[in-house]
Amino acid sequence: MKTFDVVTLGELLIDMFPDRIGPRIGEVEKFIPKPGGAPANVAVAASRLEMKTAFIGKVGEDLFGSYLKRVLDQERVETRGIRFDPRTRTTLVIIAMPDENSAEFVFYRNPGADQHLTDDDLDLDLLSSTRMLHFGSVSLSDEPARSATFAAARFARDAGARISFDVNYRPSLWQDTEQALRQIKAMIKEVDLVKANEVEAALLTGEEHLDSGDPSGLERAARELLQQGPELVVLTLGAQGSYYQTRQAGAFVPAFPVDTIDAVGCGDAFVAGMLAKLARIDRWQEELDPNNLAEILTYANAVGALTSLKRGAIPAMPTLDQVEYFLSEQE
Repeated sequence: MKTFDVVTLGELLIDMFPDRIGPRIGEVEKFIPKPGGAPANVAVAASRLEMKTAFIGKVGEDLFGSYLKRVLDQERVETRGIRFDPRTRTTLVIIAMPDENSAEFVFYRNPGADQHLTDDDLDLDLLSSTRMLHFGSVSLSDEPARSATFAAARFARDAGARISFDVNYRPSLWQDTEQALRQIKAMIKEVDLVKANEVEAALLTGEEHLDSGDPSGLERAARELLQQGPELVVLTLGAQGSYYQTRQAGAFVPAFPVDTIDAVGCGDAFVAGMLAKLARIDRWQEELDPNNLAEILTYANAVGALTSLKRGAIPAMPTLDQVEYFLSEQE
C-alpha cells in the first residue's frame, strides 16, 4: 500500500510577480514575491484536491528557503524531502506579464540551490512509497540536479510508481536548444506520462501551428512523442483546452471559458488535476480508455480554469470543493 498519491521533485522558489499586467521585462516598476516553482505548485494543488503529497528538492539555507518550507507545511505537503544548502541561495524568478495569458521569465540562479540537488539528497523512502512521481525539465538543465532527477525517476519506477514529466521548457536555463532537446528526449524515454504545451510539442516534433482547429496535427505530434516510450501524452493548448493520446485513441477536450486574470500556474494546476485522477488508477492499459481520459482532462481543465481567476500560482490553486462546485455549475 502506497503512502503518498503524488510526490513531486525539482524547483521550489520565489516568483517575483509584476504588480500589474502590461509591462515587459525591464519595464516592470514593482514586484511582489510569491511562493512558486512548478513541481511545488503541483504538490500544493494536488494537496488542495485532497491528495496526499510530498515534495523533494533543495533550497538555500536562507530566509526564503525557510519561508517556502513553511508554506508547503501549511498546505499539508510532506516536506521531509527538502534539503537546505548553506552554499547557495534560494532561486528567484523575475516575471513580467505583457497580457493575462502570457508571461516572461528570468531565473535568478547563479547557481541556485535547486541546481545542487544530488543523488545523496534524495529521500528514497518517499520515492518508494508514492503512486506517482512528477517533475519537469528545469531540474534537467544542470548538474548535479539532472543526474539526481534521472536517478529518482528510475528508483521510483522500480518501486512501482508511475512517472509523470512536464516538459516546461525555459530557454534561458539552457546552453542552447539542442542541449535542451537532447536531455528532454532522454527523459521522455523514462516516463509513463508526458505533458507539453503546444509550443513545446512543436519544438520536440517539428509539427507547427498546433491548435484545436487541426486535430490531425495534434495527433501526429502526440503519436511521435508516444513512440519515444510513454503510455500517455497530454498536450495543453491554453484557453482552447487539452488533447490526450494513447496508442489506442486520442481526442481534444475543450476548455471552460472564463475571464482570465493571470494564467501563470494554470499548467501546473492542470497537471495536479490530472494526477489526482490518474493516481487512483492501478492498471493504466486497461483503464485509460477514451471515456475515462475525457473525464480526467475535463476535470484537469476545470482546475486550470479556476487557477486563472486569481493572481499568483500557489495562492491561486483551488480546493476540491471549489472544483466540484464549478463543475456542477457547468453541468
